Amino acid sequence: MATEISGTKRPGGRTERTRLAALNATLELLGERGYAELTVEAVAERSGVHKTTLYRRWESAEGLVAAALQMGTEQEWAAPDTGSLEGDLRGINLELVHYFTSPGERELPTASISAAFLSARAADALREFYVDRHARSAAVVDRAVERGEVPEGTDPVEVVRVACGPIFYRLFVSREGVTPEDAGVAAKAAAAAAKAGVFTATDGGTAAPPA
Repeated sequence: MATEISGTKRPGGRTERTRLAALNATLELLGERGYAELTVEAVAERSGVHKTTLYRRWESAEGLVAAALQMGTEQEWAAPDTGSLEGDLRGINLELVHYFTSPGERELPTASISAAFLSARAADALREFYVDRHARSAAVVDRAVERGEVPEGTDPVEVVRVACGPIFYRLFVSREGVTPEDAGVAAKAAAAAAKAGVFTATDGGTAAPPA
């Protein structure tokens, strides 16, 4: 999920320092207060950026949250490379478990998902974040194809969705909580399905497109 970013793809300079100060403050407050209680005035106080600048550039608290969530695509992140598809998927899942269950870590990603239910702009930004993560996570399936673990034509995004889906279900639907053991089981199931050709085109159809 979106987290505070110490480095970005953008150049430096005063404008960039202002952007980072404002958006990192927005992420801090989103994690602390939640979307409904976040205000432009609070971001101004936390960041030291005048509220008129915030309103001029981002228009509202909703705009700030959307821009802050989009910063997640600027993070340097790469999928695990353990030498096996199951191991890589387990690594991705364990990272999810860590971020969504560890005190001091879980507040922001949880608040980000909640914000997406309350704001269309936040939902679009969160979707953009996951499109980016799907694209980067595709490497684990590409490597598995090269090793001959899974068939050619395996849809990498669907493999990742199926591996991660049980984590999100337990966290946000059934509210059961999730453990590293759960992460491992979900990864093993997704890897086995991929090896069986579940995520390849069949009967003239096509695998589900990335989204």
